[in-house]
Amino acid sequence: MNTGQASAPVGEGSTFTRVDAKEVTLLILRVTMGFLMIWWGLNKIISVDLSMTISKSFYFDLFSFSTLLVTFGVFQTALGALVVVGLFRRLALPVLTAIVGFTAAFVWYAIIDPFNWWLGNERAFPFTQLFYPSAIIVAAALLLIAFQDQDRLSADEWLARRC
Repeated sequence: MNTGQASAPVGEGSTFTRVDAKEVTLLILRVTMGFLMIWWGLNKIISVDLSMTISKSFYFDLFSFSTLLVTFGVFQTALGALVVVGLFRRLALPVLTAIVGFTAAFVWYAIIDPFNWWLGNERAFPFTQLFYPSAIIVAAALLLIAFQDQDRLSADEWLARRC
């Protein structure tokens, strides 16, 4: 497998190119991040009551309006779909990063002190360590932006080659 070189043709006259490990890894990361956004969005559409509880518990009741939650859920689902296929990445990836960064900012205490050993967090949620991956999700979103030019297995790249 080619690991860092530009993709090379498989055979003479072939329209397919060999894909390197970095391209496949970026594809997997982009698709899984996109589906995370889709699942978050669908949760707001399908489980409005649960989303209201989440808003009250973690976002200081800022989003506790069913119409707002459903609207944002539709937006997140559409954004996730764009990220999955790799379309409009120059806009979609920064928006994705802002959303996951906002989420991580509201669970900062769980990132710094996942077992609540020294911050003395007063929140009632007993499993704050489950929020630690928020930091990893933000890092993944930043990585997708940083390596966007090497993410060649996307709709944006396919369209660019066709035009």
